[in-house]
Amino acid sequence: MATLNERDNLHQHISRQYDHELLDIRSKVLSLGGLVEEQVEAAVKAVNDGDVELAQRVITDDYKVNALEVAIDDECTQILALRQPTARDLRLVVAVIKTITDLERIGDEAARIARQAIDLAGHIPKKNQLTDLGHLASHVRGLLREALDAYARMDVDAALRVVQDDRQVDQEYESIMRQQITYMMEDPRSIPVCLDIMWSARSLERIGDRACNICEYVVYYAKGKNIRHISIEQVEQDLRGD
Repeated sequence: MATLNERDNLHQHISRQYDHELLDIRSKVLSLGGLVEEQVEAAVKAVNDGDVELAQRVITDDYKVNALEVAIDDECTQILALRQPTARDLRLVVAVIKTITDLERIGDEAARIARQAIDLAGHIPKKNQLTDLGHLASHVRGLLREALDAYARMDVDAALRVVQDDRQVDQEYESIMRQQITYMMEDPRSIPVCLDIMWSARSLERIGDRACNICEYVVYYAKGKNIRHISIEQVEQDLRGD
């Protein structure tokens, strides 16, 4: 029969291993986030430069995002089955599972933008079409970067700032959509290009939404509050009351 000291040592060993597993899935989420950021940046560059080869590479490399997402999900499943986490640890695992799902879908949106880049390479968009799309892309990439930074530090205030800033992304997206509709009405020959711009803008807007989702998971982990479907004003008021 194990002595008291042996049982204590075993418990400490298991506890350290468990802590390492939790740290590992958190760090792997950031690796996935970095990979997804690279995909989005490359897809946007392919649109701006008319670079078909780069766009094809983004589409091909999407499998890397998918593979890492599956690997992290498998680790989370193992932790849930073997460790049966509770309270804060359980919230972390749930937040990781939700975050990697959104990151994988951001990767899908990057691949969609790359496909639009291939279509656009055969046409000549108006200069301001690409300029406005570039502004939206820059803003969205900034949101994604800030969301991942908030996740890395589990910073609730930073997460809420991202959610607040997404309103400007929505406004820029709506402006681009209105602009493209106007162009199509004025000149039906512009319809193929305008549709590619619209689909690219739609993917960027969705990336912004997914960045906000990641920030919601940060709040869920740190505060134990589910803030989906709640206005940012109500969220801030609720958190101040904690």
